[in-house]
Amino acid sequence: MLANYHTHTVRCNHASGTEKEYIENAIKAGFKILGFSDHVPQPYPASYVSHIRMSMSEAENYTSTLVKLREEYKDDIQIFIGYEVEYSHKYFDKMLKHIRQFPLDYIIQGQHYVPDEIDGFYAGAATEDEQALIDYVNITIEGMETGLFSYLAHPDLINYVGNDDVFQMHMRPLIQTAIDMDLPLEINMLGFYTGRNYPCDRFFSLASKMGAKFVLGCDAHMPGGILTPEAVPDFTEFLKKNDITYGDNIIELRPV
Repeated sequence: MLANYHTHTVRCNHASGTEKEYIENAIKAGFKILGFSDHVPQPYPASYVSHIRMSMSEAENYTSTLVKLREEYKDDIQIFIGYEVEYSHKYFDKMLKHIRQFPLDYIIQGQHYVPDEIDGFYAGAATEDEQALIDYVNITIEGMETGLFSYLAHPDLINYVGNDDVFQMHMRPLIQTAIDMDLPLEINMLGFYTGRNYPCDRFFSLASKMGAKFVLGCDAHMPGGILTPEAVPDFTEFLKKNDITYGDNIIELRPV
């Protein structure tokens, strides 16, 4: 594993460490590519303040900091500048217009809220509501079909605790869309070693059988989170169990 494209910074208000510390840990771990993809700022109404992402005004500092570090470390590692983005009907276009003002290499899709942070529900909260699963799949597919994302982060973040057959029935169209669009599905290492509901066997066993492409994502929220698969207990066994192989983990980044 030579590349990781899922890395956060303190600007999201739930991560720690400096950008330099992330970069130096990545170099020590043998990575040749490190992509920063902090939670994207959203053009929410002034009356709403998100505590899980940077403000719109911080995008300029985020990118200028990484541009300087990219030059400083150019002989040791390749740095890419991106965001983890929530697709939404209300805010997506305005958000894109804002982040495109600054240096930008890629975006990854990470649906945490349906249909958005203000008016929706958190997909990671346990639910038996089949409609919540359907709504998650539908908005995720809509985002994928924009063709702007380089991959889909933690595709199985939706914490549907109902019947496995129902879960797989609704997840099939999501997986098929990823296959049709040649879009990798992320196996989230943070979720695995922190014992979250994702990545889960019922999703990745199905995705593997269907022929999806995969990418590993550290989802690092601290410098020590820049890890290779071998450094995460039982993670390689999870991959083997679901018939998933990984190589250098380098993917093609799509223009935004």
